[in-house]
Amino acid sequence: MLQNRRIYLPPLSLIGPGALNDLGDELKSLPYKKALFVTDSVLVKIGVAKQVAEVLQASNIEIVLYKDVQPNPTVKNVNDGLALLKENNCDFILTLGGGSPQDCGKAIGILATNGGNIENYEGIHMSKNKSLPIIAINTTAGTASEVTINYVITDEKRHIKMVMVDKNCLVDIAVNDPKLMLNKPAALTAATGMDALTHAIETYITKGAFEWSDVLALEAIKLISESLEDAVKNGNNLEARSKMAWGQFIAGQAFSNAGLGFVHSMAHQLGGMYDLPHGVANAILLPHVEKFNIPACAHKLKNVAKAMGVDISNMNDEEGANAAIKAIKALSKAVGIPSGLRELGVKEEDFKEMSENALADVCTGGNPREVNLEETMEIYAEAM
Repeated sequence: MLQNRRIYLPPLSLIGPGALNDLGDELKSLPYKKALFVTDSVLVKIGVAKQVAEVLQASNIEIVLYKDVQPNPTVKNVNDGLALLKENNCDFILTLGGGSPQDCGKAIGILATNGGNIENYEGIHMSKNKSLPIIAINTTAGTASEVTINYVITDEKRHIKMVMVDKNCLVDIAVNDPKLMLNKPAALTAATGMDALTHAIETYITKGAFEWSDVLALEAIKLISESLEDAVKNGNNLEARSKMAWGQFIAGQAFSNAGLGFVHSMAHQLGGMYDLPHGVANAILLPHVEKFNIPACAHKLKNVAKAMGVDISNMNDEEGANAAIKAIKALSKAVGIPSGLRELGVKEEDFKEMSENALADVCTGGNPREVNLEETMEIYAEAM
């Protein structure tokens, strides 16, 4: 029986090669005058920000540039961006980049209309008012923050990532133009792509999964498995980039409405403690957490294996689940993800603190199998 659900999506999404050009036509019909342009220094340096600025200027939009967003956006990034927005009386926010500028822009937008400190909004639907209007232009096939009701901000003082799930942060227009994803470094493509795969797999097996999210998640797994290696090997492969853009886009819609699981809970702690790339942390942890989850969802993990191109016709559920884990490891290795956490400088002495924080993470409730402190520490150890 169809379940009773609320599905949150941006009012408008522009997707496909050339989607950025379509944004200009949309802007001309909107009342916006001045944008806080939230991005990072790399996109400014390589000229992508200039390319977007030209579209805005052609639509008579004034720009106030904020380019200091860090790879794991911090409370300071949010506060600095908010101050710039207020000083210049910006009437909307435009974000350009992967998950970092997107998340930072959402946080700024929520504070602009709700006040207070960003720490006050950690949790689920903690704000009262819709954020300032946001137009989100994505440049990586990874987090899908441009279409989700989620954002993550690092608290530098507590060394944790705060997860916000908030319908009020949903952007007004999401843009996914795979032409903006061309020429990105192989390591970035691999990390963000494995992040998207983690979204799709966790969404498919999460407790909150339902008919609609299952369809999107399985298709996302298929698209990403077919195209990620090609996108990493040839950054100019527009077909591979387009498939990755579509895969991460639909994976984002699925997890935004169904939830994630313990891979993300554990990965958030690695980001908060060591400032590690989120996609790399997810990629390393994914097979280990799903191995732990087999007793609770072997039949679904078997379907994951099939979506990744494995012939499961002669396998039982457990064999299929193990085949999925093997396929995840093989793809991760093929795109150059480090083999373990030790290579990234993770220390065993931090396991207990990270495990305690992971158990308190908002994503933990979606995991298909209950997990305790000792088991969490064991998973970190296995991922070393």
